[in-house]
Amino acid sequence: MTRLFDPLTIRGTTVRNRLALSPMCQYEAEDGFTTPYHLVHYGKFALGGFGMVMIEATAVSPEGRITHGDVGLWRDEQIGGLATITSFLKRNGATAGIQIGHAGPKAAMQRPYYGDGPLTQADHARGDHPWQVVSASPLPVDEGWLLPTELDADGIGKVLADFADAARRALTAGFDVLELHCAHGYLLNSFLSPITNLRKDEYGGDRAGRMKLPLEIARELRAIWPEDKPVFVRISAVDGTRSGVTIDDSVAFAKELALIGIDAIDCSSGGIGKPYEYPNGYGYQVPFAGRIKSETGLRAMAVGLIVDPHQAEKVVASGHADLVAIGREALREPNFALRAEAALGAANHDSPFDSWPPQIGWWLNHRERKIRQLGPWSANDEAAA
Repeated sequence: MTRLFDPLTIRGTTVRNRLALSPMCQYEAEDGFTTPYHLVHYGKFALGGFGMVMIEATAVSPEGRITHGDVGLWRDEQIGGLATITSFLKRNGATAGIQIGHAGPKAAMQRPYYGDGPLTQADHARGDHPWQVVSASPLPVDEGWLLPTELDADGIGKVLADFADAARRALTAGFDVLELHCAHGYLLNSFLSPITNLRKDEYGGDRAGRMKLPLEIARELRAIWPEDKPVFVRISAVDGTRSGVTIDDSVAFAKELALIGIDAIDCSSGGIGKPYEYPNGYGYQVPFAGRIKSETGLRAMAVGLIVDPHQAEKVVASGHADLVAIGREALREPNFALRAEAALGAANHDSPFDSWPPQIGWWLNHRERKIRQLGPWSANDEAAA
């Protein structure tokens, strides 16, 4: 028996197994609208057996986009495309999740495949022009980046309203799980980090002040999201440098989120401060999830260089996390969950493809019986003409 393929129920939502697709931007949206690309892209992970499919960071406002290619939920008209995706995911057994966020000082960037930095004249020629970016304090991400405006009271009020409106639209679009993005140097992470938050008002200063805006938004989202549906928060458990956010800070933040009614913490790291001063090997962020889970009682989702089914199984079986989010490895192998089931011995031995979508599994089970008769293929085994 494996733990990785145990169902997980949070509130009234049951995820069929412990494998989630980590939210990863595709930069293929058009003015915030999804395209057929997104339906095909996310649909293949539902067909590939993932328990939860988390849609990429979705901007709550046009100025909150990382790039011009980001998915958005700042207009009612954007709901329809996402609703088509959620319908397909759920019809094929996956729990539909969405991450909503605001890029803050990392907004108005290049799409990564054009350079992953500040916009250049080449980007302008493609129609990708910059806009004014905002942050906790007027500090650019790095040399050559846009100088953000410090959010004032009106700006903070708008951000709160934008997150609330995006959550309502996500609910209308049919999502089961809502995730608030507080990681990777984006707007809410810029408030949490002492490196980027130099404010002197109620939203800065000590840890309580730096947590204030993310907690206000989390509280609003929990009030909007139905009682039977979970809300996750993605955090950078530590900044890149040890002078920034620490795991102790993140445990304290998670405890406050628990009081609000947040259900799970998605434990990433980094995004502010270079170089990355923590261990950085396979599963390097799993210990952060373990501490959050053990010290707060919240569910935890582990991410970060988890590349093998046995590795993922160990994360859950050891109690470090309740869910394992697979990112780049899923891009390489969209059927990771189905192949993990076979690798861990959880598949039906006689019909190993029973868990695959029936339109596919029937064919593969039929072929498997023939292959067992023939034995492993070799170059000398071609059938005679």
